[in-house]
Amino acid sequence: MALKDQVRRFYHDIWNIPDVSVVPEVLHPELTFRGSLGAVKQGHDEFIEYLASVTAALGEYRCEIDEMVEEGNRVVARMTFAGVHRAPFLGFAPTGKMVSWSGAAFFRFEGELVRDLWVLGDVQSLMQQLRGST
Repeated sequence: MALKDQVRRFYHDIWNIPDVSVVPEVLHPELTFRGSLGAVKQGHDEFIEYLASVTAALGEYRCEIDEMVEEGNRVVARMTFAGVHRAPFLGFAPTGKMVSWSGAAFFRFEGELVRDLWVLGDVQSLMQQLRGST
């Protein structure tokens, strides 16, 4: 399996559907996840809690892959993230507005499983949208 296919599964199946039953098929049990929203999570359970908190706050949450590059055991993806702000998020009361921001995700694999993931996002743009000053 191409590692890019695992990245596609990570975003489509785990984030966009979301289907947490896929987590063990894509993520290493000792995953280290660093999210652009400030989270550092270890392992499946902590990651699933983070996933649930983001998708609860941002309804209809979507991660779209704009571009991917695979080299060796690493994949980098340029992304667009979006959702409807439906619950308290990053200190902001729900606005009901669609928000979106750009980012990049850096995956390192151990075998076919994601071992380390670091996501960098344009959080400043997201905060401006949540604040209502886009």
